[in-house]
Amino acid sequence: MMPAKLLERAPPEASQPGPATGAAQAAIPPALRFFALRTLVNADRYGRGMAQFRVGQFGTGPASPSPAHIAAVNKLLGAVHSLVRSEERKLAAAAQAVRTGAGAAATQALLTHKERLHGIAQQGEKVWEYYLNLFNQRTGPFGQMLSGIDRIALDCYRAVYLELGKARSIPSPTPFAYVETGFGPATFRRGVRLSKLGRRENPFPLVMIPFHRLINPWSLGAVPHEVAHNMQSDLGLWEVMPRRIQSRFAERGLPPAAASIWMRWHKESWADLVGTLLIGPAYVGALMDVVGRSVAQTSAFSEDAVHPTPLVRVPLNLHLLERMGFGEDAKSFRAAWDALYPPSVWRTLPEILRKDLPKQIEAAVEAMVLTPMPELGDKAMIDVVHYQPRHAQVTAEGAERLESGLSTGVLPERFLIGAARLALARGKASPEAITRNFYATLERS
Repeated sequence: MMPAKLLERAPPEASQPGPATGAAQAAIPPALRFFALRTLVNADRYGRGMAQFRVGQFGTGPASPSPAHIAAVNKLLGAVHSLVRSEERKLAAAAQAVRTGAGAAATQALLTHKERLHGIAQQGEKVWEYYLNLFNQRTGPFGQMLSGIDRIALDCYRAVYLELGKARSIPSPTPFAYVETGFGPATFRRGVRLSKLGRRENPFPLVMIPFHRLINPWSLGAVPHEVAHNMQSDLGLWEVMPRRIQSRFAERGLPPAAASIWMRWHKESWADLVGTLLIGPAYVGALMDVVGRSVAQTSAFSEDAVHPTPLVRVPLNLHLLERMGFGEDAKSFRAAWDALYPPSVWRTLPEILRKDLPKQIEAAVEAMVLTPMPELGDKAMIDVVHYQPRHAQVTAEGAERLESGLSTGVLPERFLIGAARLALARGKASPEAITRNFYATLERS
């Protein structure tokens, strides 16, 4: 039989007289003293038990988070833990005051610190959960694929950082890939404050790849693009680039209104151009696959968009492709683009952009990748790294090896994207075989 009434009573040790003995303490409801005790015990146990990640917790294979990634996240969690402990000390003092009869002020202080601690604890759990989910992806069926994306991203970084005109400090930890549903890829750069982390700084570049891209490796031109965003930030070019565009447009006698459009587009345009420098024609082909949508969507211009109008993005990169020695590829891509979007479509663009567009494209490309910059050790980006016709020959050989599952040897990981595209075009191996061999090759590299 259930008792008619249940009362929470403080345990005997909580009922013993403390420093403030007498009538004041005797007047405290036992349940209030127990409330204060529970609040303190819960806070202390939470502070002691705040989880940090261990090396090996998510496996020890090539797909596992590296010790550097684990350490970076633990440092972030440690900062939250320090806040928890600081607030916990204040709560402990208030809880003790309540239990010894300090009065209403102590009770209100207890509630205030309890609420603050709860908020900080929630933030800590969100940070922990966010990275737990990312790291757990490496233990499941996507582990091999995501590890392969990591290797491509690392290869892009190496290709740039090892050829700068002046040594730069080594960025670490390296980019970390994860899979998420959605149409487009994305990245969160190193040091950016994320709402998911309670506005704390993200400790290493995150590269999000949608599932449909991950299982179609010939569509992974997005990887050098997203990595380029991170490199633009790490190299200190975000603030520099708009001024360079503005200056080059002025030198060319192009209107300031046109320059302002390209200045707004600089991050996405630079990422596109660097993607082309890193993997050549394969990037432009992948870009066409992505932005080649309905006429209305591909030609839509927005006064606020940071992405260039899709209709313009392809010609921008075709101009660079020509400068890199791939004139025939550029001509073939342009013929296909014009067939998809005939001259009548271009009339939808604002006149300020449409007028002298080839000159605007030339000026933008010159400003972003053809001009030496102090941040690159007084080299132009095209002189730091660019895919060359001789690279196309080894990429074609890589395509043949992907078809049969043979090792691609010393072929740079980023070139495998182009090799997968060529293998798909040749039609001598199934898409499933190309995908399987693509990720197996990356795992061996």
